[in-house]
Amino acid sequence: MRLLFIGDIVGRPGRETLQAWLPRLKQEIQPNMIIVNGENASGGKGLNQKSVRFLFEQGVSGITMGNHTWDNKELFEIIQNETKIVRPANYPEGTPGQGYTYIRYNDIEVGIINLMGRTFLPPLDCPFRTADRILEEMRKRTKIILVDFHAEATSEKIAMGWYLDGRVTAIVGTHTHVQTADERILPNGTAYITDVGMTGPSDGVLGTDREAVIKKFLTQLPVRFEVAKGESRQLNAVVIDVHKETGKATGIKRIFLDSGREEIRA
Repeated sequence: MRLLFIGDIVGRPGRETLQAWLPRLKQEIQPNMIIVNGENASGGKGLNQKSVRFLFEQGVSGITMGNHTWDNKELFEIIQNETKIVRPANYPEGTPGQGYTYIRYNDIEVGIINLMGRTFLPPLDCPFRTADRILEEMRKRTKIILVDFHAEATSEKIAMGWYLDGRVTAIVGTHTHVQTADERILPNGTAYITDVGMTGPSDGVLGTDREAVIKKFLTQLPVRFEVAKGESRQLNAVVIDVHKETGKATGIKRIFLDSGREEIRA
């Protein structure tokens, strides 16, 4: 079993990059399932119906979210009925949507969990205890479970990696938009990376127009952030190989595609 997880898709440039390069990844990597973080896919903040439809048309099997989940009001209606989209599971009880789901590939069922960190982000319920509650139920149904931990602090992500080692197939970090070079298989068989990175414009600041970000740092005044409009593009992802009987990860490989290079860097 091979899973491809693609890092935070940022706005139209991110969607265009996915459309341009995903066919190549499908051919070269031959993933059985593709999961993306889509919380920035519509205008850089949130997710709307058009972007949801677009992502599924590209062959995406599941979409995870994060702290920008509610930035586009269209998602409130979409997420109630679309089981292939998951928002952070540690939002309070009664929040629309679901924090985990199951996606089927032939006779194999894969569990997807979305969690959000609390360090430098809104103080949601404890992601560690939330994971415990969900896994108690999920592991009765499948051994293949991928966690998207959307968090700012590297320490919180690494701690979650050790906490869930052996209980999930993979923990992939998202949110910072900067790919880390620490992918590995933890001692009990869980694939881990602190941050997968982002997919979209590479000549801004985390996908945002760099001049606006610099102005914010210089003046500390309110600034309207827009998705960067330059021509340079990047696609960040990880491919995870899984033993379908045990649910243990057997390999994790980083992918970094950019418009200035032809090869896949991993």
